[in-house]
Formats: sequence, C-alpha cells, structure tokens
Amino acid sequence: MSATIVLNPKREKSLLRRHPWIFSKAISKIDGEPQLGETVDVVSASGQWLARAAYSPNSQIRARAWSFERKQKIDSKFFEARIKSAQSLRGLLARFSEGDSYRLVAGENDQLPGITIDRYADVLVLQLLSAGAEFHRQTIIDALIKLYPQCCIYERSDVDVRKKEGLEPRVGVIHGQLPAQPMIIQENGLQLLVNIESGHKTGYYLDQRNNRKLIGSLSKGKNVLNCFSYSGGFGTYALAGGASKVTNVDVSAPALELAAKNAEINQLDTQRLVNLNADVFAQLRVYKEQKVSFDLIVLDPPKFVDSKASLAKASRGYKDINMHAMALLPKGGLLASYSCSGLMPRDLFQKIMADAALDAGRQIRFIKSLEQAEDHPVGGAYPEGYYLKGFLCVVD
Repeated sequence: MSATIVLNPKREKSLLRRHPWIFSKAISKIDGEPQLGETVDVVSASGQWLARAAYSPNSQIRARAWSFERKQKIDSKFFEARIKSAQSLRGLLARFSEGDSYRLVAGENDQLPGITIDRYADVLVLQLLSAGAEFHRQTIIDALIKLYPQCCIYERSDVDVRKKEGLEPRVGVIHGQLPAQPMIIQENGLQLLVNIESGHKTGYYLDQRNNRKLIGSLSKGKNVLNCFSYSGGFGTYALAGGASKVTNVDVSAPALELAAKNAEINQLDTQRLVNLNADVFAQLRVYKEQKVSFDLIVLDPPKFVDSKASLAKASRGYKDINMHAMALLPKGGLLASYSCSGLMPRDLFQKIMADAALDAGRQIRFIKSLEQAEDHPVGGAYPEGYYLKGFLCVVD
C-alpha cells in the first residue's frame, strides 16, 4: 500500500487547478514511510483524493504530481504515453522553423516533472532533475529505447538542482554510440556545432531558435555586438544575414572556439567576425570609454535570478548591462535584450529596460516581445514554465 501525503486545511487549491508542486509547508502529515522518489497519493485535509505524486523528502517542493487521475498507474505505459504526447506536440515545429534538434520533453510543461529531454539529430540528451524522475530512471530509459531505437541516449544529470533533491550527479552514455563531439546540428538552414558532453545545459540553447532567426533577418549591413555569446549562435545568424561585422563577447574561450568554427562550417566570411574573450560587464564599459558604437546589440545573459531573494540584485545587473549597451547604439539602433530567469516577471523586465534608458539618457521604443521557441511550451497550470522573455527595442 502506497504512502499518503495529507495537506493542511485549505492548501488543496493549487492542486485542484492542477499545479504539480506540493510544498513542505502545505503538508500536515505523511501516512506511511515513502522512500526517495517513491509514488505517493496526495489528499486534502478532509480526505479528498487530489493527485499521485513523487515524494522528495530533501526538497522544499516535497512532492511533484505525476497525475491527477486516480486510476492512473505510474508505470512504463504512463511514461511511454506522456513521451508520445510530447512528441506529437513537437510535430508542429515544422510550421515555425526547420531543423533536426528540439526539446522533446519540457518537464512539468509536458506533465513529466523533473524530466528534460533534448533531441540533437539522433542523440537524445536526458536530464533527470527530481527524485521522482530518478526513481523511475530505468523505466524512462526503456521507454526512450522502445520509442527511439535509432537514437543514442546520453545523460546530463549534472545540474545543481539535483543536490536539493538529495541526488548525486550522473553523466554518460546510456544507450548506443555518441558521435564524436562537438557534433553538427541543422537549424533554419545553418549548421551549428554542439558539444553534448561539456556544453551548457544539454549542449545548446534550443529555446532561442526563433530569436536567432529574427536577429539574422535584421543584420544586413549592420555592425552587430553579440554579448554573452556562448558558441556564437546569434553571431552566426547575423553573419549569414549579411552583417558588415559581428563581435561575439564571452568569458569562455572554448565556447568562442566553437563560434569561430560555426562561421567556418557555414562558409561565412570570417574576416567580418571578431571573437572576444572578455567579461561583458567590463567590456561594455571599455567600449563606452573608447566611444565604439554598434548598430545592433544582443544581450542574452545567463540566469541572474536563482531565488526570490536574489531578484533585487539581479534587477540591478540587468539594468547595468542594458544601460551600458544603450550607450553604444546610435539614434535608431536596435537592442534585443533577454532574461532567461523564470522568477523575473515580464513587466518588471520591461520596466528595468525603461529605467536603464532613462539612466543612459536615451529613449526606447519596444517593438517586439520575444520568448522561448514552440518546443518549450508552457503548461496552463504551470506559469513557471514561461521563463524566457525579452524585447526588441529601437533606441533613440
């Protein structure tokens, strides 16, 4: 008989709305002795059955709901069905972009909490981020082998959030043979190098696919500055789009090496490309002192907000880079600025950019809202899934 989590009075509202998280403070008691990641039932204080969830004793998110259907068993058929459903949704991708790589499973947004699966050509990169996902690891792997027998499966369960779940990192080939790294993927007519073994996240930022394409379409004849460039995705699109010059700035030398190779494999004019190994915060100030200007600037920094407590500090960081970037643009210059922090509200980010313009003595007009690509859907009951937000602005 499975264990049962009993909630405190009036704490069932979020589950009735099918939000998948149960926080520790919402729990009154636990009947039974569930193990790490084990499936438990969740009931209200009055005894109403609410969900079937994975138990995580070490996390403030004490349980994550697998299903809100009482008859649902959390077994191989369950995972196969959920992965098939996620794949079906990704069938829409061809209407928006071209390529062989996409996010196959986006955790809670695909009703698979703690599970991320990215597909790069015929390689599936698996990240198990929660105790429940780890508990069902072999079942998930078996489902992937059954559904994608031609694919190599590589695990990248090496993110810090696993520590909060009481889990050790795990990395390596699970099934099949991993192609030599870095490997080439196809995206909107371009070839891009991805290092699945050592790259950020699962190897690449698939969520920026549409935004890279947009930057490429705006770059003809422009001097483009790509900040926090990583392996130069935005810069490669800009070069392909006819930019007069592209400068990628990043603190990672290996990432910039990939950026250089991305230009080469696409047979782009590398004479128009500069890859600068530098801290963006410092380099923006150097450019200002040197009175260097650019026509189009991309700001795509790493996540600044790890918790609500860090939101104020992160806001200052976003304001700083946007203010200094605006100072480098001529009247009518373009700025594409992003935040990938889920805890950063869109309206606050817009206000930060507006305040940065005031401090820079500039005026901005927001001309387009920017967000994550279609393979990163947002569950209706899980607004936290909407994390990537940005704006394309004209700076006057």
